[in-house]
Amino acid sequence: MPVSVTAVVYCEGKFAQQDGKTANGLVRNSQKYEILSVIDSTQAGRDAGFLLSGVANGIPVLANLTEAIAHAGRVPNSLIFGMAPAGGLLTELQRTDLLEGIARGMNLVNGLHEFLNEDPEFASAALLAGVSITDVRRTKDRKDLRLFSGRIFDVTCPRVAVLGTDGAIGKRTTTTLLVEALNARGVKAIMVGTGQTALIQGAKYAVALDSTVPQFCSGEVEAQVVAAFENEDPDIIVIESQGALSHPAYLTSAYILRGSRPDGVIVQHAPKREMLDDYQFLPMPTAASEIALIESFADTRVIGVTINHEHMTDDQISSAIDEHELELGIPSTDPLTRPLDRLVEMVLMAYPTLAERATATLVE
Repeated sequence: MPVSVTAVVYCEGKFAQQDGKTANGLVRNSQKYEILSVIDSTQAGRDAGFLLSGVANGIPVLANLTEAIAHAGRVPNSLIFGMAPAGGLLTELQRTDLLEGIARGMNLVNGLHEFLNEDPEFASAALLAGVSITDVRRTKDRKDLRLFSGRIFDVTCPRVAVLGTDGAIGKRTTTTLLVEALNARGVKAIMVGTGQTALIQGAKYAVALDSTVPQFCSGEVEAQVVAAFENEDPDIIVIESQGALSHPAYLTSAYILRGSRPDGVIVQHAPKREMLDDYQFLPMPTAASEIALIESFADTRVIGVTINHEHMTDDQISSAIDEHELELGIPSTDPLTRPLDRLVEMVLMAYPTLAERATATLVE
């Protein structure tokens, strides 16, 4: 079914960077919106797909909202805030640019912790312009939140969680690519998202976990996995994780492990990242130390390592893949620079019954 809701993604100064991960994700995959352009004056004139992966996809990066509207030939339906800074709050420049979008008649999609429907200036501007503001991270009413129930034990298909050694390291991208590649091989895979980007992309089963009351985090993850299992009858469920289990600031990986109770885990790691993304005073863990922590914390096993190739040459990527396989004794690959068939085989090796369902078609 074609996507009919048009959108421009605002990512001033951050596109193709770690803090622009929402915009990056939407350019790579969006089931809910047709992405017409990205706003980032520092990258204006370039192709968004080429900036991310070296392959053009026809989505231009433009300097401002005026150019974005002119390129669309009309006022697009929505303006999506495409950044995910650690603090989750708007700067003055960002406020001005987003208010301009509202004044021009665009609905605003906001993934920040700052709820703009509660901001008097944004609320009045939206009312005057007759548009909506969607605060993606706004959770349900407390009465509707769910505690862990144990229903996860009724989910009989394999569950694989994609964890990592840091935030903004590619866990959602790997999750999305794995689900697409498994389905292409004839294995029915369903993704469960746990962050605002997955919700904006249109994930059917997702929760903004980092804005959920901690008491209900495990239950909300469990509920999404159970719903995916009961409604879709999948062969496998793949769960996106957040942050890292070892990360001192982000505790959501713990809730994901407890709520989804995965029998397999893939660990995403950036070998050239020396310090934690938003905490440059803290060194990165190794893949080996993160694996040891995960397997001691939860009743699960790590079935593979995926490499984030930032700051790496192709030869360095190959060396990192080989080194991790040799050191850890499990498969390793880079989903973005190596054939996706390698990522699929990582899962099929861990679950032989799924291998029997898979076709022999290679995924490029």
